[in-house]
Amino acid sequence: MKRHTTAVWSGTVKEGKGYLTSESKALDNMQYSYKSRFENGTGTNPEELMAAAHAGCFAMKLSADLTEAGFPPEVLETKCFISLEDGAITKSELDVKAKISGIKDDKFQELAEGAKQNCPVSKAYKNLDISLKASLENKMN
Repeated sequence: MKRHTTAVWSGTVKEGKGYLTSESKALDNMQYSYKSRFENGTGTNPEELMAAAHAGCFAMKLSADLTEAGFPPEVLETKCFISLEDGAITKSELDVKAKISGIKDDKFQELAEGAKQNCPVSKAYKNLDISLKASLENKMN
C-alpha cells in the first residue's frame, strides 16, 4: 500500500506559503507557512502532521492489541507532541488516556508499551526519543 500527499510551495521560506493536498482529500489545499511552523500563524506544519500520524497509528495499534488480549477499549484518547530543536525533530511524546473495563494497570502498561514499540509510525520514527505516558481513567472528557 502507498499513500501520498502533495506539497506546493511558492516564494521564499519566510515570506512564501505552501499548500498540502492528500490523496484522501482530508488535507485539501491545507495552508502552511513559516509563521504556522515557527510562530502562531494559521495553517498546519510538518511537526503537527507527524504528531497526528503517530497519535493515530499508536491508538489503532493499542486498540488492536487490547482487543486481542480480551480488553476491547471503550475510549483511547491519545495526544502526541513532536519536538523540533535546533533544526532537528528529536522527540515524540505519546500521552494516552484510556477507558477500558476489567483491565489491571500493569497489563495496560504492558500493552501500551508494546503498541509504542510496534506501531508502524513508531518504527518509522525509530531515530527519535519516543516516550509514553499511559493512564487508565474512569471518566473521559
